Amino acid sequence: MESNNKTVVVTGASGLLGRAVLKRFEEAGWKATGLAFSRAHKHPNLVKLDITDQEAVKHFLVSTRPEVIVHCAAEKSPDVVEKQPEEARKLNADATRNLALCAVQVKAFFIYISTDSVFDGKNPPYAEDATTSPLNKYGHSKRDGEVSTINLNAGVVLRIPFLYGPVDELAESSVAILFGQVKAGKPVTISHYDYRRPAHVDDIAGVVLLLAEKKLAVSKLEHLLTKLPQPVLLCMLKASPRDFKMI
Repeated sequence: MESNNKTVVVTGASGLLGRAVLKRFEEAGWKATGLAFSRAHKHPNLVKLDITDQEAVKHFLVSTRPEVIVHCAAEKSPDVVEKQPEEARKLNADATRNLALCAVQVKAFFIYISTDSVFDGKNPPYAEDATTSPLNKYGHSKRDGEVSTINLNAGVVLRIPFLYGPVDELAESSVAILFGQVKAGKPVTISHYDYRRPAHVDDIAGVVLLLAEKKLAVSKLEHLLTKLPQPVLLCMLKASPRDFKMI
């Protein structure tokens, strides 16, 4: 598609959601720059940048001055966050605050990808202004990122559920991990009462593009949840033939 001269920077562009977001912007004609770090070597089209390096991030954004910044990068594994809380906080909370500050400085529209894990799950569905009550350190770190985004008036927070879609590695998606375990014939223990609202990365990417293009007069918090809760296994079985690339 012909370029429309609009510019966007996508963090975490080597990840499950980041890849979809970057692709959607490129297809829409945006000049899109993807950032990655630990997996940048697998994607030569991406810029390698450690977003926990505040000065490096500031220098990059001041020099490129994008119109939109989509912050997909995060440590998403609750287990990793519990084991390495300080490192995870640097990425999920501190880096988010720095990105939001830089967005304000360069007058970029900041879209922060957050999570439904900022809630305890006791009284769904939640309104955007519902009181948050995270149950783990992951949820707390993402909530801190929300607070920075909102307090700095940098842009919007988009809370999303866990994701599925085309994976580079099965570990990228909770649904894909389960698929791999079942396919390998390994015993899997799952909760019989745990209901989730998974979303496809392409659907999320479409909403992110819409927010960027229209800069909608939305509230500072936007929820994106599929409306009908279904068991994780059912969603995996329905989606896997179309969405998952075997590796």
